[in-house]
Amino acid sequence: MEASTDIMDQAVKVMEEREGKYLTFTLADEEYGIGILKIKEIIGMMPVTTVPQTPEFVKGVINLRGKVIPVIDLRLRFGMESIDYTERTCIIVVEMDGTVGTVQIGIVVDSVSEVLNIKGEDIEDTPTFGTKLDTNYILGMAKMEGGVKILLDIDRVLNSKEISVLEKAA
Repeated sequence: MEASTDIMDQAVKVMEEREGKYLTFTLADEEYGIGILKIKEIIGMMPVTTVPQTPEFVKGVINLRGKVIPVIDLRLRFGMESIDYTERTCIIVVEMDGTVGTVQIGIVVDSVSEVLNIKGEDIEDTPTFGTKLDTNYILGMAKMEGGVKILLDIDRVLNSKEISVLEKAA
């Protein structure tokens, strides 16, 4: 009986850890969310300086108030087709765990929606899509009125090799 109590305690702990405020945004008509504590700021599109020999999804770097910040296009990172940027396209500056401490990275999204307070019981684990598909970067699926929002673990969207490339670019 004690083992099942431990499993229940772990399940409740995971629910509580994922519960909280999320900034939601769209990519290709799908809704995503990132924990608000990872967000530093949201800015409109601005000129991006390309950096040679970086992966296709790395758009380059921006100068944000004197600080050089690498920028990735989340559509391209997720294997979606590229689109022309619009007046709703923006850069969300997030703080990620880097190879030596935290690093600020800009992620280009189609549009920012809203900040939602999502309860733990409304977040389900990521379904398994088979062994070939890596879904480690998905924190969970938030069941909302009218659909599902994919909650991202922003620290896992890029692997350590990709993060080190971005750190060098900055």
